[in-house]
This record gives sequence, C-alpha cells and structure tokens, in this order.
Amino acid sequence: MTRVLATCIACALLTTLLTTTAHAQSKAPAAAALPDWSGVWAMQGPTVFDRGSVQPQNGRAGDAGVREFPPYTDEWEAAYKKNIELIKQGTFPDPITTCGTPHGFPRVLNLPDVYEFAVTRDAVWILAENGPNILRVYTDGRSYPAKDDLWPTYTGASIGHWEGDTLVFTTISLKASRDKDVIVDRTGLILSDASHATTRMRKVDDMTIEAQITVEDPKALKAPWKVTKRYRKQPAGTWAWDYACAENNRNPVSSSGKTLTLGPDGKPIDKEKE
Repeated sequence: MTRVLATCIACALLTTLLTTTAHAQSKAPAAAALPDWSGVWAMQGPTVFDRGSVQPQNGRAGDAGVREFPPYTDEWEAAYKKNIELIKQGTFPDPITTCGTPHGFPRVLNLPDVYEFAVTRDAVWILAENGPNILRVYTDGRSYPAKDDLWPTYTGASIGHWEGDTLVFTTISLKASRDKDVIVDRTGLILSDASHATTRMRKVDDMTIEAQITVEDPKALKAPWKVTKRYRKQPAGTWAWDYACAENNRNPVSSSGKTLTLGPDGKPIDKEKE
C-alpha cells in the first residue's frame, strides 16, 4: 500500500511539473517560430518623427519653421511653438549634444544611423549604432516591477509578446521632458513623464520592418498619437560601428546656447553674436 501511495504521489508531482513547464513555455514562441530580423537596418527618410503630419512636407528636423501636428493640449502646443521659435533663433538645445545622453523613447526608434535587432524567445533587443541607445523588450511573460521599484528612465520599461510574426510591446515609466534632457526630434517635439506607448513591429517584406507606434500622454495629448516608422535592410555584410559622440565633435555649443560648426582648422565657421 505504501509503495502504491508513493507511486501516486510521484505521478502527481510529475504531472504538476510538466503542466507548469508547458505553461511557462507557452508564454513565448519557440525559437524556430521567431521571425528572422537578422542583418543591419536603416530608418527610411529623415529624422522627423511624424512624417505624416510634418509641414512643409519635405521639412527636415532642425530646419527653421518645420513642425509636426501631434494632438497637443493647448498648454503643450504653446510649449512646442516656443521650441520652434528657439530653433529659428538657433538656440534650441538638443540634449544629446552633451554626449553620452541617450535619445530616450520614442526617439530611439527615430535615429539616422543603422539598427540591429536581436530576437530571442525571452527578449528582443533593439540596438542602435547611434549610442548609447538600447531598447530592451522582454517577452518572457514577466510583469512590470512593483511601483516602488519602477522609476522614470530614458527608454522606460518595455514588456511585449508575439502575435504571429508581430512584436507587440508597451513602454511605460518614461522620464520624457521632465528633466529637460529628452526630446522627440529636433523640431522641438516633447512629451511628458506621463507618456506611454504601444508599438507593433513586424517584417512587412524581406527588405522592410515596420513599427506602428501609438503614443498616449494624459498631460500633453488630447488623443492617441499614431506614427509609423519603416526600416530598410542594408546590403549583406554591412557593419554597425561603435563610436563616441565626442569623437571629432564638429558641433560644440557656445556660451549663449547656440550650436556651432567647426571648420577644418577647428575654428567656428558661424558668425557668433554673443
């Protein structure tokens, strides 16, 4: 009787273990089912974040008078217009000119240099050559940290899952413009520390990855802001290189806050008025 009881207990424990393991494995796809995002990729188009609303239509971030039209509240529209005026004066500071400051989210998905995507069962790493910029998306079934263990950062906390070949992830806990060291692009776009976003990323064909980003911000926006970015695969053998912002820095910031351009002799070519 004792031997029979022991056998039954062992069978029950084995069944529980197998059920638990199967449940854990069901949270993430097997490696063979993951999409192939290998290679090096480059964002298509200039670094205007919302190319669908930019005016003028061929406008480039950082050029005087260029703007986009997110569904801002009146207060944040006024702040954006102030930044646009500073750009016209050449005195709008891009936080990354301090060197070493991350671009933050969602700007990390809007960089001019190349990207690599490391796709595994438990996480996806979005690696930008323009550093230091790494976006970590955990797909292992975890929850966000407890509120007391979560604080706003440049790229926030991202948890995702796979819907077929589409990576769906939500990013929260963003510092955004709270400390005046994160912008969305060089037109002067900013978001608040209440912002969060859901991104749907998939490979639409062999040469294109698409990211559909929906930003919500109860402080800055009156409605969800939907933006689509696309990345094109670069020729086989393309390298992504590491480099430091301060290497051969040709754009120091003057004491008045204006970004200068240095000539071959190391002297400013701008006519600076202090």
